[in-house]
Amino acid sequence: MEPMEVLRRAIQTRLGERMVSMSSTLVETVSINYEDFNESFLTCGTCLCMYDGSEHTPKLLQCSHTVCLHCLTRIAASQTRDTGTFRCPICRELITIPRGGVSALPPSFLVNQLLDLMSRQRREVIPKCSVHINQELLFCETCDTVFCTLCTEGSHNDTSGTSCEHTIIPFSIAIKRMSEILLYKANECISKLTQAQEGVNSELERLDSAAVRCIEQVNSTFQQVSAALESRRLEMVAAVNSSCQEKRRVLEEQQALIDAEKSKVEQECEGLQYQVEVRNITQRISSLSEKLDAASTLGEPRENAFLTCDFTHNECLNTINTALKTLGRVRTSTTFPSLCSAQLDPNTSTVAGLEATILLTTVDYHGAPRHNGGDPIKAEIVSIGTEQSSLSTGTQLKIHVVDIDDGSYKIHFRPPTPGRYVAKISVLDRPIRDCPLFFNVTEHNNPVCVYGCRGSGKDEFLQPVAVAFDTQNNLVYVVDTGNSRIKVLNSDLEFIKHIENDGLNGRSCTGIAISQAGLVIVNWRSKCVTEMNISGETLKTFSHNEFQEPIDIAVDTNYGHILVADNGVSSIFIFDCDGKILFQVGKKGTFNLISSVTVGLGGEILVADSRIQVFSAKGDFTEEIFSEGKGKGRYGGVTVDSEGRILASRSEKGRNFVQILASTSGQLLGSIDSYESRLKRPSGLAVTNDNHLIVVDLVTPSWPQNMKVVVEYQLIQMLYSKFI
Repeated sequence: MEPMEVLRRAIQTRLGERMVSMSSTLVETVSINYEDFNESFLTCGTCLCMYDGSEHTPKLLQCSHTVCLHCLTRIAASQTRDTGTFRCPICRELITIPRGGVSALPPSFLVNQLLDLMSRQRREVIPKCSVHINQELLFCETCDTVFCTLCTEGSHNDTSGTSCEHTIIPFSIAIKRMSEILLYKANECISKLTQAQEGVNSELERLDSAAVRCIEQVNSTFQQVSAALESRRLEMVAAVNSSCQEKRRVLEEQQALIDAEKSKVEQECEGLQYQVEVRNITQRISSLSEKLDAASTLGEPRENAFLTCDFTHNECLNTINTALKTLGRVRTSTTFPSLCSAQLDPNTSTVAGLEATILLTTVDYHGAPRHNGGDPIKAEIVSIGTEQSSLSTGTQLKIHVVDIDDGSYKIHFRPPTPGRYVAKISVLDRPIRDCPLFFNVTEHNNPVCVYGCRGSGKDEFLQPVAVAFDTQNNLVYVVDTGNSRIKVLNSDLEFIKHIENDGLNGRSCTGIAISQAGLVIVNWRSKCVTEMNISGETLKTFSHNEFQEPIDIAVDTNYGHILVADNGVSSIFIFDCDGKILFQVGKKGTFNLISSVTVGLGGEILVADSRIQVFSAKGDFTEEIFSEGKGKGRYGGVTVDSEGRILASRSEKGRNFVQILASTSGQLLGSIDSYESRLKRPSGLAVTNDNHLIVVDLVTPSWPQNMKVVVEYQLIQMLYSKFI
């Protein structure tokens, strides 16, 4: 029988006996919960310890409240003045201490009676010491220890060596609390298991639905195959019938001709026995001889009865069988979404306007990487919004998921503005471990690579002023003017070799371009244009009597024309590939200290000074571009990428950056600030095959001189940039 039931029946019996002795009226008893009864009547309201017959003896105060002896002794001892009184800790009424002290206060007989009753009925409820049978066990919450005060001489073994106060409660109350904690944990566990059960049931339902869909796809596909086979069967039957009808027509025509000839012969023979005139008989014999010759030609069928279907003339049957064996496949996945991880691709930058990538890696239930793709991936990238962002909160970006087919996926997106973003990714319609993934998008476009420093060594420059990129061989050529050489690098800006040539002498080479035969350079001091191969051997050299200060050079790859910018005469000279002058663009005052010249995709000529002027391939002026106002700054290098966008380095009021301009309208599409490696004096520019921009940074002699690869530069569709 349960302890609470024992207590309830004992209380009912005792109360019933008392009521029967007083009256014969039937009295309805009330069931009292054992725990509530224990806490309400048998526990000291001050220290919350169970009443007992020793230290926690229940004492009845004049105010009718009951407090244990231990608490009363402590309260009386805490009085600052010896008044012989103290206040009840429950109702705060003034209590007089008898001569014998608080121990002389009368016991609470009702509580003692209840204790006696409980001691007889709850032997199995309250844990007792095995040595001291009447002593209730206590529990120290601090040390997590059960002990008997008599066995431990009023305390318990404190092996921690600390002097902190310990929280001690009756072991029965500790059991109750731990039971409540256990029940709470059990309920939580049941709740989690219920959720897990619901999740598994939901997955089972989805599995059944997926199986139904797969079977429908199988039936639909094979119905298409069956329909195609039936269509081909009908085509073959029609072909057989058509061939048969054609042969039948020829034979039936021959048969009709034979019947006609046969009828004629029979008519010729009619009345032949009555002929007596020799001449008529002779004529008929001659006619029949002719018909006999004609009949011999009709003796063999003009068509034949050969008609068969050949299915061995090619490998079609084998191909069909092979195709049917490989037609369709049943794909499953062992991906466990809650263990899959995602991170921003370390090789891409989260810069506003640039394409960024999130790498998703899938694993199975055991955490082992998966090696094949095909999982249904759902991703949603949303702007959280910041004060600097013009994008409204909750705006969803367009994404593109690429299956690498090795268990990993790439999620491409392009954040239009800087700010805070969040990516929510699910696999098999279940969120992954790193969901949601928060990240920041910056407005700064930092270089992915910086190369070179001041000096004359292998990886050093003295006044690098111009750069050219060979799209055929993926090589970078940098004019190292101060060292009178050309430094050759690969597309990763790794040193390959140095090129030396007489055209580079004098530390005055200021321009370089890729020609059909190799490289062309211009030397402002010697006023010569030199073409050399990639080994540095001179192919030809030419000059022009109007040259005064040639500072830059470009090549029109459409026609092989060589363009030379001359600041002395403020003009652009256009030569053919042999160095013969063709025409001249501009005159004194047309340009204000030319800094660079380049050729557009359509052969148009772009000249940069404080603005960018565009001329047709024939030298006719078409437009002027100065996006931020004339006179506010100057352009340095200028180049055109494979999409026709204009990239130009610009300096104004202590700021140095690269602009991306639309070639048709001159609209400013974006800029590159090279934030973590700021440009000092950008000059030459070149664009690589993968849309990285290489910038030559010509700084003052006290600063290191280098080249930077300025990450992406494409703004609208693809924004890359490398810079030197």
